[in-house]
Order: sequence, then C-alpha cells, then structure tokens
Amino acid sequence: MRNDLKQRTKSFALSAIRLVEELPHHRSAEVIGHQLLRSGTSVAANYRSACRARSRKEFIAKMGIVEEEADESQFWLELIIEHGLLPAERASTLRDEAGQLVAIAVTSIRTARGGRGSIPHSALHTPQLA
Repeated sequence: MRNDLKQRTKSFALSAIRLVEELPHHRSAEVIGHQLLRSGTSVAANYRSACRARSRKEFIAKMGIVEEEADESQFWLELIIEHGLLPAERASTLRDEAGQLVAIAVTSIRTARGGRGSIPHSALHTPQLA
C-alpha cells in the first residue's frame, strides 16, 4: 500500500504541474497556479517523508501536513474551476483526487492513533499527542 500511495501522490504532483502549465498567463492565474504548484507537490514530498518517519508521532505529524496540503490543493483547484481559468472537466478530476488524498490521510492518521471513535474528522484540529 505504501508504494502505491507513494506513486499516487507523485502522480498527483505531476498532474498538478501539468495543469499549472496550461493556465492562462495573467496575474490571477499565475498566483493561483503558484499556490497549486506548491501545495500539490508538497503532498507527495510530505507523504514520502511520512514513510520514513522514525516514530508514530512523526508519522502522524507528517500525515497531518499531507492532509493539509491536499485540502489546500483542492481549494486552489476549486478556484481554477469557479473562476473559469480552465474548463471544469480539465481540473475536476484532479480536484476529486485531492479530496480522495485528504480522506486517505485522515484514515491513515486515525489508524496510526489506534482508533476511530474519539478522533475528530480532521487531524488538523486535534491536540498533539504526548
């Protein structure tokens, strides 16, 4: 599973790069594109880092970053679609993948913490473990 998700997050990063290269060349598209490029590639880089975590706590922290960056990528993709910077069908698949990566990160964090019932939906809003 780990190698599959490594490849999946890397493919997500490459797809984000390709999509950003298709954006029109004006100020708002460049700003949004830069943000998507940063967050989209960060998903893969931080998942890779999580796979090399030296402790459960470090793994959970890195997966929290993966969750945050995938969610942010989803936001930038929504802006691209809603502002009409690219046709919706071009960006919606990547937006959906970002949502799936958020869900995978949340599930991984829950599993690493050892349970489901008491864990809030988002790892970003939970207190630090000791």
